[in-house]
Amino acid sequence: MLPLKKLVAGAVLGIALPALAADVAVLRNGFEVRHERREVAGDKTRLYVSTGGYVEVASSEIAEIQREEYIAPAPTVTLSPASPASAALDVHQLAATAAGKHQIDEEFIEAVIRAESSGNPRARSPKGAQGLMQLMPQTASTLGVKDAYDPAANVDAGTRHLRALLEQYNGDAVKALAAYNAGAQRVAQYHGVPPYRETQAYIRRIIRDYNAKKLAQQKTAAKEKSLSRKAAKTVATATVPPSGD
Repeated sequence: MLPLKKLVAGAVLGIALPALAADVAVLRNGFEVRHERREVAGDKTRLYVSTGGYVEVASSEIAEIQREEYIAPAPTVTLSPASPASAALDVHQLAATAAGKHQIDEEFIEAVIRAESSGNPRARSPKGAQGLMQLMPQTASTLGVKDAYDPAANVDAGTRHLRALLEQYNGDAVKALAAYNAGAQRVAQYHGVPPYRETQAYIRRIIRDYNAKKLAQQKTAAKEKSLSRKAAKTVATATVPPSGD
């Protein structure tokens, strides 16, 4: 169990995922093998896939190598009818409240909300995920959520779920996000981030968003500190006019 402290607090997160651009080996039998790199050994070619292993085929069986470029799509959601309260919803405050309760950096939670639902409490995915943090009905039920479209209940449950995943993966935000998106069983199956482009793009988006916010905060803090030092120096060096007799 990790000590009760703010997980992923304040730090700029690192990320090591396979590139979303890859090569595709088109075999003569019609099969295709998407791979990150390849090596030729004699009359064999090893195609190294994103999960860390490789597929070995006869070099003569490779008809061609194609370059695959992947552009990550924006999250696709269908919207349920908005409630009158939706317009006045303070997502930042919801994230701050849940983050404080479950000891996770609030900017991290906000980044997840933006990736999951773009801040719309009535968002519903084609797979049935609901609300700000896109809880699947079974997950919502397990977490004790009666109405997944209730913004406060949704964010609290989603944050609690993320907290549990961060503890499960010893604070590894990348694995926790992978499990939140694709399921913990897939992370276990692939011993890390599964080779799903959607999941990899999802993780990148959240960490890029989170890091951008943190870097902006650090720059602002540094600027304020510099101005404070200059002001203090000005006061310290100011001369006091002598008093008259």
